[in-house]
Amino acid sequence: MNRAVDYVLHNLAEPLLLEDVARAAGFSPFHFHRVFRAHMGETLGAFVRRVRLERALYLLSHRRGATMTSIALACGFSSSSDFSRAFRACHGVSPRQFDVAAFRRSRREDMRIAVRPVDTTSAADSARAGGNPDGFAVHVRRLAARRVAYLRVRQPYTGDHVPKAANRLLAWAQRRGLADGQWLGYQWDDPEIVPLGRCRYDVGVEIPDAAAVSEEVNVTWFPETVVAEVEIKGTLDLELRALQWIFLTWLPGSGYAPAHQPMFEAWNGRPYAHGTTHFDLRIQLPVVDASTPL
Repeated sequence: MNRAVDYVLHNLAEPLLLEDVARAAGFSPFHFHRVFRAHMGETLGAFVRRVRLERALYLLSHRRGATMTSIALACGFSSSSDFSRAFRACHGVSPRQFDVAAFRRSRREDMRIAVRPVDTTSAADSARAGGNPDGFAVHVRRLAARRVAYLRVRQPYTGDHVPKAANRLLAWAQRRGLADGQWLGYQWDDPEIVPLGRCRYDVGVEIPDAAAVSEEVNVTWFPETVVAEVEIKGTLDLELRALQWIFLTWLPGSGYAPAHQPMFEAWNGRPYAHGTTHFDLRIQLPVVDASTPL
């Protein structure tokens, strides 16, 4: 099922036929339909429609000069009218009438409460648009294509699911001499758009092209990309402030827009080497020139 989800996310702008997605997952179409619904809690058609609308909201947030037609086609809708009908059926209003900023603020508060249930004000209040009290600095650089072995975590904002997955993947990598590759954490789902209970987070490690893998892990490829990178050495609050600063302050005036890749946490060393209270990593936001067509 992870291969199926990856296929959908990597090919969101293309026609996504049941037969093609089933083939990517290694199932016959008949069995895939039933297994996907049982595993994901929704049909493939409902899943594709949902993630296309979530992607559209993301583009409405960060590509404000884009036309409705370009957003529709980039998300796999056949036309702007097709996109508008699906959007209205989901949100009750047309894409032009929808208050994306208010929607994101509401989801941002949900996330802050989930990750900081006691003190929900310290993380982002000092990173409001226009300020940089922490002195964050962006380094824009190009990354080569990456082959990544990963484990997927559901509901990453609850419990200790992510550290446990990191430990399992670390043990797998150590047995194969792959533990010294670049360790990554990433998710395609934007928690300011996607409900936290539906978010998926991957713990991964870059591996050589020729490295053999097993059924214990999943493997994916990320193409060459340019990233806006910010170094983090500190608490979770510091990382949350950095994320808010990147999106609210740096990105709007940078001349860049987010690329169609997830944002990465690239650990310096192995994951959670300092436990879960101190983070030593680089936030990597894949970007393209803001004038690049969708």
